[in-house]
Amino acid sequence: MTVRRILTIDTPADLAVLKQVSAPVETVDDGVRALMQDMLETMYDAPGIGLAAVQIGELKRVVVMDLGDGEPDPEAKDGEDARRPNPRYFVNPEVLWASDELYPYEEGCLSIPEYFDEVKRPARVRVAYLDREGRRVEEEIEGLYAVCFQHELDHLNGVLFIDHLSRLRRERAVAKVKKVARERAAA
Repeated sequence: MTVRRILTIDTPADLAVLKQVSAPVETVDDGVRALMQDMLETMYDAPGIGLAAVQIGELKRVVVMDLGDGEPDPEAKDGEDARRPNPRYFVNPEVLWASDELYPYEEGCLSIPEYFDEVKRPARVRVAYLDREGRRVEEEIEGLYAVCFQHELDHLNGVLFIDHLSRLRRERAVAKVKKVARERAAA
C-alpha cells in the first residue's frame, strides 16, 4: 500500500487531469483492488472521507469512502477515534434516480484544500456500482452518504464541487487555494 500525491487545482497540469472524464473499469481484479487500497491509505493520510481515482491521477471510475460510521471500537483509548474504520468501495458508480428534495451541505475536497462551501444536491439517490469483489450493488442512500457519493461521482465526470457554485465563489475558491499553496511553498 502506498500513499499517493493528491492532485490539486492550483497546479494547471493537475487541474487538466481533474477535469477529464474517467474510463469505466472492465474487471474488478487484483490491480483494481490494489489501487483501492492505495486510495484508502491516501485518503486516511490526508485525512478525508472520500477519494476518486482521478484525484491521484488514475483516470478510472473507482471511488473509496469512509464516513467514520464504523462500529464502536471497544479498544479505543481516551481521546482516540472511537469508531472502527468502515471503508466502502465503488467501481463504475452511477446514480439511477435522484429525489427532487435537495440537501444543502458544506462540502470540502482534498483537491481544493482548505476551502469549504455549501452545495445543494439531491437528498436521496438510488445508486448502482460494483463492490470490491466485482458484485453489482443497488441501494438507496441519503444524508452524508448521498452527498459524498455524488461528490465523488462528479470527480469521475470531470466536475469539481466548486463547479456547482457561482462564478464569483468559484474564483474565490481558486484564489484561496493558490494563496495557501504559495504560503506552504514559502514556509
